Amino acid sequence: MLEGKELLEKAKLLSQHSEDEIARGCGYVGPSGRILRKSFYRALIEAKGYKLGNGKGKSGNRASRGRQVEFKTKVHGNGNLLIGHAYTKKLGLEPGQEFKIDIKKESKTIYLIPLI
Repeated sequence: MLEGKELLEKAKLLSQHSEDEIARGCGYVGPSGRILRKSFYRALIEAKGYKLGNGKGKSGNRASRGRQVEFKTKVHGNGNLLIGHAYTKKLGLEPGQEFKIDIKKESKTIYLIPLI
């Protein structure tokens, strides 16, 4: 991700393109290919010489930490319950690893039991 003078020069070169194309051209793309707009705009503002402070609000310095795991999910319209990559990574789970699903109906608790 470009910063400072390099960012301003590259953004100016790409100024005839869309905002997303400029951000992508300056390297503001996450691992999934998602454009990191907030980081891109913050970097542009700082490159112009404006001090934005430390970026800390109620949620801390989110700009430097990326998306935060919230440990909540919801049942989708099709009945599926998704547990995302952030959670499986935090548990150290690997692709292809198998589990037995144990359900406690009275407490509405779901357990994943690794199959060895």
